[in-house]
Amino acid sequence: MNAKTFTARESEIERRWFVVDATGQTLGRLATQVARVLSGKHKPTYTQHLDTGDHVIVLNASKVAVTSDKVESKRYARHSGHPQGFKEESFGKLLDRRPEEVIRRAVKGMLPHTRLGTQQLRKLKVYAGNDHPHQAQRPEPLA
Repeated sequence: MNAKTFTARESEIERRWFVVDATGQTLGRLATQVARVLSGKHKPTYTQHLDTGDHVIVLNASKVAVTSDKVESKRYARHSGHPQGFKEESFGKLLDRRPEEVIRRAVKGMLPHTRLGTQQLRKLKVYAGNDHPHQAQRPEPLA
């Protein structure tokens, strides 16, 4: 019996590219699927303290769906740090203005809030339309 724990090395990590179509998919379910691939939890070589994940391209971000009345009730807030610098925006308005940001924020909340999570989030590419400039990487559809 082997009592040693497997730990991946940086040189052993192989990165692949996946593409996901967000048309009609529920935002939270799509985000969990994407976050799992970005963090590398879908691989048998997953190592908690290393970025073993793959790249993910999300297309048609403007066509993502949400349940219930979240288009009006879900709010995104930010603060500039200055007095009276609080800004709040509904999901619907942010989806109209910057549809890529809706998916990016949902995935960001599901990744670690550390430098590792920031590194994993850099591998996420989100586009509002159906076109992307990553054809050279030959992305595969995410199952």
